[in-house]
Amino acid sequence: MFTSFKNIKPKIIKFELMKFNWAKLITNKYIIATLAFVALLFFSDRNNVIEQFKLRKQHNKVKAEHKFYQQQIEDAKKQRDELFTSDKNLEKFAREKYLMKKEDEDVFVFVKKDSIK
Repeated sequence: MFTSFKNIKPKIIKFELMKFNWAKLITNKYIIATLAFVALLFFSDRNNVIEQFKLRKQHNKVKAEHKFYQQQIEDAKKQRDELFTSDKNLEKFAREKYLMKKEDEDVFVFVKKDSIK
């Protein structure tokens, strides 16, 4: 009834690797037309890939500048509000920036040697 598996020899199945026929693929008219269309879009169009990368780089640069200038505007608004809220702040600003003084005062400006260059 029971047979032992020791007497059974396994069959060796050889699989041959599929050899891909490149010549058939390259000469296919649909592949050639698709590659030509892709090349046309990528390189010869007015909106080609190279131009798109340049435009994206320029766009990112302009966005960064926009963010920088928005921050500058916010800082200027804060500084303006700070100046015009009190006369003391306005006087301090005028003395520091424009070297304004009262009639009976003398102003001495100290400049560091590093900032002269």
